[in-house]
Amino acid sequence: MTIGALIPLGLDALTRNRMRSALTVLGIVIGVAAVIATLAIGQGARTAVQDQIRAMGSNVMMVIPGTITAGGAHGGMGGNRSLTPDDAAAIKRECTAVSAVAPTVRTSAQIVFGNQNWNTQVQGSTPDLAIARLWTIRDGVFITDSDVRGAAKVCVLGQSVVAQLFGDADPIGATVRIKDIPFKVVGTLLAKGSSGGMGDQDDIIIVPLTTAQRKLLRISHVQSVVASATSELQVNAAVEQITELLRQRHRIKPGDVDDFFIRTQLDIASAAEATSRVMTTLLASVAAVSLLVGGIGIMNIMLVSVTERTREIGVRRAVGARKTDILLQFLFESAFLSLGGGLIGVLLGALTAKLVSQVANWPTVVQPGAVLLAFGFSSLIGLFFGFYPARRAAGLDPVDSLRYE
Repeated sequence: MTIGALIPLGLDALTRNRMRSALTVLGIVIGVAAVIATLAIGQGARTAVQDQIRAMGSNVMMVIPGTITAGGAHGGMGGNRSLTPDDAAAIKRECTAVSAVAPTVRTSAQIVFGNQNWNTQVQGSTPDLAIARLWTIRDGVFITDSDVRGAAKVCVLGQSVVAQLFGDADPIGATVRIKDIPFKVVGTLLAKGSSGGMGDQDDIIIVPLTTAQRKLLRISHVQSVVASATSELQVNAAVEQITELLRQRHRIKPGDVDDFFIRTQLDIASAAEATSRVMTTLLASVAAVSLLVGGIGIMNIMLVSVTERTREIGVRRAVGARKTDILLQFLFESAFLSLGGGLIGVLLGALTAKLVSQVANWPTVVQPGAVLLAFGFSSLIGLFFGFYPARRAAGLDPVDSLRYE
């Protein structure tokens, strides 16, 4: 028999038991849909994290003070006070692979304007912070060198703070109180948004470094130094230059441990992507189990079908059908079940991913590769689990099959 003749026979056999065929397909549908949705959510999370990190600057580095040791006990990262504004100035002056350097300190505070208040992060820094962190001014101006030299009580607001304290009103020129100290609003930042679990970048107030040190924190050191390389390709060179310079300035002997750490956005991106990849693989593996269960369901139904159609097989063999014809007919039936379930599963998975994106406000990306993987895997499962029943049907003895009741 030709393939063109076997296909109608297979479809006819499946449509005679519509409910059973539909329930068999359901396992494949759920498995494929789960795989598609899981991979879409995982890829969306990776894309969101990468976009967030790119928005903060892929060539950004952060120098953080190292640990302290007292009585044999090691403190956490940032425990010592080894970084100073002079270190930041030296990095900007001597490291040729660095384009911008911004010493920073930070604290959290309750910000008050009129009868409104909001708890946010207050960051003290220099004008180079806008360059290093790719901040863009929306209205007004950023802090200036003269503001830093004079420890001016001025501030620049992120859009989340603007929304909480001012609503639709213009904040430029207004006075807000930070730890009961009045600050004049001189500018607002263009919104960057938040996604991928990276926090709200717009929930921030920036003040001059010296103002934060003297009036908010009462410290002379800096808690970190934000620097940007001249390009993403120069990040490693910039790290080496900063490391060598700070070891000289801090008089660290050869072989001794650095009293600072340098973290780059590329390191953060790699770690975030690796974590997301592991979670996506884990969830996709769990989803694939349901696809495997669907394949077992196909094999079970096909074995039942072989038993029910034993006499039919005997008649076909008696009138000249070959073992290959019987084998191909049952393989076609299992393939129809898996392909139909795979197609419906792909559509359902894409729809689920879209619903998750709209309802949970979580980014999802349905990649063609994931669709082909899930669809191809479901097809292979149908053929794999359908082969044994098909071979069993082809191996039935025609005489015994005609006598079967």
